[in-house]
Amino acid sequence: MFSNFLIGLREGLEASLVVCILIAYLVKTGNKNKLVPIWIGVGIAIVVSLAFGAGLEFGSQEMTFKAQEALGGSLSIVSVGLVTWMVFWMRRTARHLKTELHGKLDAALAMGTGALVATALLAVGREGLETSLFVWRAAHAADDGWHPMIGAFLGIGAAVVLGWLFYRGALKINLSKFFTWTGGMLVIVAAGVLAYGVHDLQEAEFLGGIHNQAFDISATIPPDSWYGTLLKGTFNFQPDPTVLQITVWALYLIPTLALFLAPVGFGRSGGKTTDQKARKAADEKSEADSAGDGARDGDGAGRDGERVRDGARRAGSGAGGNQV
Repeated sequence: MFSNFLIGLREGLEASLVVCILIAYLVKTGNKNKLVPIWIGVGIAIVVSLAFGAGLEFGSQEMTFKAQEALGGSLSIVSVGLVTWMVFWMRRTARHLKTELHGKLDAALAMGTGALVATALLAVGREGLETSLFVWRAAHAADDGWHPMIGAFLGIGAAVVLGWLFYRGALKINLSKFFTWTGGMLVIVAAGVLAYGVHDLQEAEFLGGIHNQAFDISATIPPDSWYGTLLKGTFNFQPDPTVLQITVWALYLIPTLALFLAPVGFGRSGGKTTDQKARKAADEKSEADSAGDGARDGDGAGRDGERVRDGARRAGSGAGGNQV
């Protein structure tokens, strides 16, 4: 339930912030009459997201067991990819999100009502589709009835309230830290979903090694205990994972979390240092060439001066001889 609450809160807050930015910009620029297309786009995005989730739920019920496991495992991998892209995208562009949306809204205003609807639909719909897919996959992995769905809706509700408070100016938090902490937790949750997806594909016989268990601590952490249920619902914990599950989990979690928590711009400082060294070397070479040119010019001037003095001496000698 907690993992789905986290998904609903983060994705819902992103969508709420987008809507708040769009509405505030229209109000500030004197385009209150253009708010209706924005709300129409938001409404369509919500309907499409709910329909997508319902299609996943009811469409999979008519499949065989292996087909369901294959679909669930495949969608687990897709959802993990989407969530991973989402947390890195928000980490990279959060500072410029407002400017980017303002630019898109200016273009939409120039194009007309349909463009405004499309802007809101695409901005909110992406978050809605990601939420539907991830929550559906997490709900099936948790196998805990309606609790995951309740957690997701509670998270979305909290996000709507936070978005409204942001818009009214009644709440101010450090969004950078908020998205960093929630993003890090989502990476951990996504690692569990990925491992569970691998298990589904093993049960569907798309992958082997279903009987090659890495360990079994079911006696220590029973799956039907309250803490076992909590761990499974939060992190998709499994007390008896296969070797392939553990391997995939570690290969995803360790590098992804390290990259996500690394400072922004990490890995490009070396390139900047190299560029600075290259520019410094080029400047030093240019200065050396200039100095060389100056020295050569000085030598030439010196030689010209010597020739002038020699000529003067010869002229003086000749003049003296004629006088004598």
